[in-house]
Amino acid sequence: MSETTQIAEIDRSERSKVESWRLHVLIEAGFPLPLAERLAHSEADLHTAVALVRQGCEPKTAAEILI
Repeated sequence: MSETTQIAEIDRSERSKVESWRLHVLIEAGFPLPLAERLAHSEADLHTAVALVRQGCEPKTAAEILI
């Protein structure tokens, strides 16, 4: 296995861990699973997403603002 392949696998593994954590946080904040998955895999700001919902914004509206 080449060094480039190993680095790519580590990058994917780390990204997967981050997306999994983001998904967990979004679900805990009240986002429905399909929407949480979409946000978790996007570049949307996680803290803003959670803050919007905590301030009374509907999860769907918060996602539309951020994506």
